[in-house]
Amino acid sequence: MVGGAPFKTLSVVGAGAWGTALANLAAHNGVAVRLWAREDEVARTINLAHENTLYLPGVPLHPDLTATQSLEEAAQAEAFLFVVPAQHSRKMMAALRPLAGKAPPVALCSKGIEQTTGMMLTQALGEAWPEAIPAVLSGPSFAQDVAKGLPTAVTLAVANASLGRRWMATVG
Repeated sequence: MVGGAPFKTLSVVGAGAWGTALANLAAHNGVAVRLWAREDEVARTINLAHENTLYLPGVPLHPDLTATQSLEEAAQAEAFLFVVPAQHSRKMMAALRPLAGKAPPVALCSKGIEQTTGMMLTQALGEAWPEAIPAVLSGPSFAQDVAKGLPTAVTLAVANASLGRRWMATVG
């Protein structure tokens, strides 16, 4: 452990390669992880075969990692990783806000800005879910490397040091 306890429950919003890799890492760190997937095929293969055959083929996933297509189920978490494309992040933040607990830690893991507003994702989070406690997780890294447990490095930016330690214990 890195000085903080990992979150007990985590929802990863976005089941592409990067979201799946981060969810798998957190599950291996003892976190109860629910991975929200838009596609039925992705959720089904993760739950039945423990593999994301569409976005991260050939990588076995932790058996306790579960996928869902339900936002209500995804909202039942202590903390959230947002790993959906930047253009869809605000919509997902706004959809989860009324379903989730108050002031949850939310780590933004997607690169880019909103095309329509020119805002960074932290700004969009501030508007769509102002109670959320933001963090930003960014590479350089590759989903395949993270999923296979190869040495990688990422940067985590968060204003609160103890919260940063919890994020590190969760996905570090």
